[in-house]
Amino acid sequence: MSTEKIAQSGITQVMGGRRLFAHLTVEENLRVGARAKREKSSMKNDLDMIYGYFSRLRTMRNATAGYCSGGEQQMVSIGRALISNPKIMLLDEPSMGLSPLLVQEIFKIIKTIHDDKGASILLVEQNAPSALDIADYGYVMENGRIVLDDTQEALKENEDVKEFYMGLSEVGKKKSYREVKHYRRRKRWL
Repeated sequence: MSTEKIAQSGITQVMGGRRLFAHLTVEENLRVGARAKREKSSMKNDLDMIYGYFSRLRTMRNATAGYCSGGEQQMVSIGRALISNPKIMLLDEPSMGLSPLLVQEIFKIIKTIHDDKGASILLVEQNAPSALDIADYGYVMENGRIVLDDTQEALKENEDVKEFYMGLSEVGKKKSYREVKHYRRRKRWL
């Protein structure tokens, strides 16, 4: 399908690296996302919805997007995708390059968007604890292959997921692999 048809079908993507129109303002970037809308509604109402989720963007709406911080740029990217009222949002590593506090804020907003809008969200993320905190279902991929999938609760309790992706030992204590002379992953699921 063409990009236009994909967007019109209700699928949006927030690509890694944020990929904003750096020379446009924050609000102009958001308005670009509205071009893919399937149904007509008031631009003011759409922008108010985005500013409701990302309140700091309201005060920055006239700022040049390329000069915003990484977290602010990520908010603009997600807002630009959200303004089209998607059925499915694809998010590629929304935590990339962000401080831990901003990661918490972004993931909280992603969860709120899912709960409020009912949109399905496919999240690709290396930050396993943050991703599993908001996911309903998860897939573990290695070398481009799905090697494990289950509910969020089951993955959080899986000993391999705890050890390899959350840095926890079998008793729930943090583990440092610097202390291990030769570390190889158990690949019992392959």
